Amino acid sequence: MRWLVATACLLSAGAAHASTVQVSVQGVRNDQGHVLVALCSKAEFLRPHCAWRGRAAAHAGTVLVTIEAVPAGTYAAQAFHDENENGLLDRNILGLPKEAMGFSHDAPMRLGPPRFADAAFTVGGDVTRVAFTLRY
Repeated sequence: MRWLVATACLLSAGAAHASTVQVSVQGVRNDQGHVLVALCSKAEFLRPHCAWRGRAAAHAGTVLVTIEAVPAGTYAAQAFHDENENGLLDRNILGLPKEAMGFSHDAPMRLGPPRFADAAFTVGGDVTRVAFTLRY
């Protein structure tokens, strides 16, 4: 019985430190497909699978993507407009993105992807808000 109470206390303590992250993705050009957002640790950044993901139906203008129960920590957000609904960031024969993409803090892409440090932000508290613009 003590084990059960101790486990319940540990689980509820971990949940208390989780945040909601609201990502405002600006510059969406149409209502085709979805806007996909991934919150990535430094080790996951620029990789296809990050632990925390969300999506919302696309519409012209700004799309809000909410990701629940994100543990406190440092992350970078990466997003793309999946217009053709295939769940992948499509690329041309040179490997350059064919669909719009963007990174938190509008991290610069100079002859390649941005650095984690340029896109990083801290998650903590009840709600963390991040905004950035897609690049087509």
